Amino acid sequence: MSTSAPDRRTRRRQETIGEILDVAIELMEADGVAALSLSAVARRLGLQPPSLYQYFPSKMAIYDALFQRGSELQRDAYRTALATATTQDLLELNLVAATAFCRWCLANPVYTQLLFWRTIPGFEPSPAAYAPAQETLQDLREHLLMTAAAGYLHPAAASDEGIALYTSLTAGLLSQQIANEPDASFEDGRFIRMLPTVLDMFHQHYAPTRGKR
Repeated sequence: MSTSAPDRRTRRRQETIGEILDVAIELMEADGVAALSLSAVARRLGLQPPSLYQYFPSKMAIYDALFQRGSELQRDAYRTALATATTQDLLELNLVAATAFCRWCLANPVYTQLLFWRTIPGFEPSPAAYAPAQETLQDLREHLLMTAAAGYLHPAAASDEGIALYTSLTAGLLSQQIANEPDASFEDGRFIRMLPTVLDMFHQHYAPTRGKR
């Protein structure tokens, strides 16, 4: 029995899901992240609203799919930066990866709001949608552990507290930048250009001699 027909149907379904998510992002850019309307998505796609439920049973399901897609894109940007970096210096690599992360976030403000700000009342990502974000945090932890093992940082930099401080510092810069200068470039942004300074503060706080007299 040929499987070409089911494959075509599966492929077309995935294409339609992708189109729905693309339109949702466009509408959220125009109207606000929390203002997404299923009827507006359907109209943009030329569908009757009930047809949309064949792909997503609710608006929260669309948010969940977007959360997963955004998390995967952000994770891949972080990993690509580390894999293609020209430096072998571990502290410089930290800046390279953080810069790629922040550039991606500034270039994708809708995803950034969905991933890092609680802009949707009642929305919690499903475990599957949240998994790529956890992978990024694990990538960060492993990089900090490697940096500590090489003698550049104290091992506490990779602790839960260290990860919390690191993400608070970078997310704080992003929040200030997007809130106050949403159209500024990474190079010109008054807040985000302080990223090297903020990371240097983190490195100094978790210097390898931390706690020694």
